[in-house]
Amino acid sequence: MLTLPEIVERPAQPYAFITFTVRMDQMKQPADEGFPALFSWLGQRGIEPVGAPFYNYRRINMSKTLDVEAGVPIARSVEGEGRVQTGMLPAGKFVTLDWFGHYDGLMGANAMLIGWVRLTQTELDMKTEGEDDYFACRLEIYETDPSEEPDPEKWQTRLAFKVKG
Repeated sequence: MLTLPEIVERPAQPYAFITFTVRMDQMKQPADEGFPALFSWLGQRGIEPVGAPFYNYRRINMSKTLDVEAGVPIARSVEGEGRVQTGMLPAGKFVTLDWFGHYDGLMGANAMLIGWVRLTQTELDMKTEGEDDYFACRLEIYETDPSEEPDPEKWQTRLAFKVKG
């Protein structure tokens, strides 16, 4: 199930992340390796996440590789260390859409959101160089923890793509 796309204002948000360069068939790697390492790093420093974990797609080339961050919002900026980096998610307008269901349906939800963006002539904050699309911020936010909600039809994932301007 999908919600209708809407444009919302998001404030800047500090976050911690681990970057991966993967092919589409390796998209579980950031979740399987990145999130546990990230949560362990935060826990060792007594830092609590202040929101749901997410993927931030920085570069997409569907036929080759993607640069994706496995990240989580935190309350204040801290210094990264080792593989863990920190940064600031940008403030601004984001087009959002919520998907309720298994993660396997996210390709269709992304396609619907991109279709809506084109139909409404909304410009995303991105640039294309050759076959690569670079995004200022393209989030896939995992609002539901599958360990707490076993029914995948109740899993909520929010897509939030930064709008240009």
